[in-house]
Amino acid sequence: MKLHTLKPAEGSTHKQKRLGRGEASGKGGTSTKGNKGGQSRAGYQRKNAHEGGQMPIQRRIPKRGFKNPGRVEYVVFNLGQIEQLQEKYSFNEFSLENLYINGLINRTAKVKILATGELKTKLAFKVHAISEKAKLAIEAAGGSIEIVK
Repeated sequence: MKLHTLKPAEGSTHKQKRLGRGEASGKGGTSTKGNKGGQSRAGYQRKNAHEGGQMPIQRRIPKRGFKNPGRVEYVVFNLGQIEQLQEKYSFNEFSLENLYINGLINRTAKVKILATGELKTKLAFKVHAISEKAKLAIEAAGGSIEIVK
């Protein structure tokens, strides 16, 4: 290997053609942008969904459904799940703080209890919402319920 034989690796360099640097360059004048119109000018931006006069897809496809801005999202726990969680984390109160500390919900989550499964353990509940059947099952097991706002 000698200094005069050194050259860059194959494909590592690209010769970039400089646009708009005089007629002699072969890419002078309009700089390969054609003549006149918005696309030949500086600062041109194409509209995102523009399809060249064809009806854009967001207008061709029909809109369906309704998104309720006032919807309240709950993190749902069933009574069967609560029984398992009580065994795993051994808490005597099913509260938002206990759930957050154990990484089961985030700080702003709203919690709702549903009646699927059965509850044998006596627990105190502090949650945002509860179904009527779940309420009866908890009271039958000797637990107490407090609804948090």
